[in-house]
Amino acid sequence: MELEPGAVGPARALEPLRYLREALRAALSRIREGESRESNETFEQQRFWDTLGQTFRATSQEATKLSLAFSRPPLPSAEDCQKLSDGVQNAVLAAARVYYWLPKDQGTTLRKMVRDAAAEVVEGMIQLTDVILSTPLQSLSQEQLISTGSIWEACEQISHLPQDNQAAVLSAMSAYLGVVRDAVEEMEQAQGEDQDPYSDIMEDEELGSRGNRDMYWSEADRKLLGPCMGLMKASKACLKKLLGAVKVHGKADTPEQVAQLDDLADITNEISPSVDELALSMYPPMNQLAVRLNAAKLASILKKVLGITKGSHVCPSSEEGWVQFLSGAVDHNMDKIKDFTQSEL
Repeated sequence: MELEPGAVGPARALEPLRYLREALRAALSRIREGESRESNETFEQQRFWDTLGQTFRATSQEATKLSLAFSRPPLPSAEDCQKLSDGVQNAVLAAARVYYWLPKDQGTTLRKMVRDAAAEVVEGMIQLTDVILSTPLQSLSQEQLISTGSIWEACEQISHLPQDNQAAVLSAMSAYLGVVRDAVEEMEQAQGEDQDPYSDIMEDEELGSRGNRDMYWSEADRKLLGPCMGLMKASKACLKKLLGAVKVHGKADTPEQVAQLDDLADITNEISPSVDELALSMYPPMNQLAVRLNAAKLASILKKVLGITKGSHVCPSSEEGWVQFLSGAVDHNMDKIKDFTQSEL
């Protein structure tokens, strides 16, 4: 239980921590909502990353000092608590100021990754102050150890961030591909389990009678599964091929190249949620009209991805073959889905 503000003794000594917590919340809000500052100065990439790393190492050290000061009785004096709070606040604000150095023309994908990493550090610091204020008179608790460790980890993660928009987009797309790959594998496994997609999660005694046909695919359902899986596999292939194209041909040297990479990151971000929606609708009892609608949505997204890819600098003539092939594969599978579900309209 947090000691009441304004009380005598220990509570009075903790006043600076309460002010710190409010200052950190305000800083977090600014980081999440704020824009980079416009400047006529040339952006120095190496200076930015070196300074950002230094400020977050300082933040990590201040978190350690704060945690150690409250690791055993007696509580720090009001004066010491003020010094500790000032140290944390100054370190966090310094890190936030450096984040604002990163201009928009370096890429929105890169800025989002840096912003999220910075926000995670500040969130961790808020959590640590919450823990200390809730249990100030106790020895070092497991919760305090975890909070301190999460700050160290978040600060360390800053040094592993991608340092330009090409690397940021590659990182994002790799994550999207991982989600889609998992969805494809899960659906392949479900189809291979003796006609029962739920066999890995429900035992016989839980189901009672295995005669419930809602738990199985009908023959018509199974026909529809083929082209749906075709679309899911096309999604995986699209992300895999695009990842390779961005790795080989992607550049972040001009505003146009940076913007094209951001466009690719934005549209490919829509693939995995759409794949998941289609996969969920494929499980029995299957509503074939819902499957058709979800498939059409995924097909539309894939066509957009392929169109944006073809018009970008990551798609020289050597890459056009797979773009054209996958476009045809999407059309072919979608035509089959329409044929199989025509009676549902």
